[in-house]
Amino acid sequence: MPPHEANLKTMLAIWNTPDPARRRAMCEASMEHNVHFVDPRHNIVGREPFLAMVEATRAAFPAAVYRHASRIEMQNNFCRHHWAIDMDGHTVMEGFDLTEVNDAGRIVKVIGFFGRLDPGS
Repeated sequence: MPPHEANLKTMLAIWNTPDPARRRAMCEASMEHNVHFVDPRHNIVGREPFLAMVEATRAAFPAAVYRHASRIEMQNNFCRHHWAIDMDGHTVMEGFDLTEVNDAGRIVKVIGFFGRLDPGS
């Protein structure tokens, strides 16, 4: 598996990992120290703020399961993929990430969107 793909899979697995020490190790292995994470609710820089965001989200939604909902596609150093959050066997949220990785495949920036785009004009 290419490093960028392994790191994106690790990043998503962080959300499903209950052990904070394991989450930290996964974050350090897959993300740059100054990773920039942006979605409709967050605009944070750094591993520590990222881990705090994951911890708060896990506390608010302990039954949530995060998963990839598409393959990971890469061009140049940019990756895109769809993801979904399931609870009690039902999908409760879908979204899309555009992720920048460095030449080693480590995550530099994540721009996340919630929901699907309407095919409108």
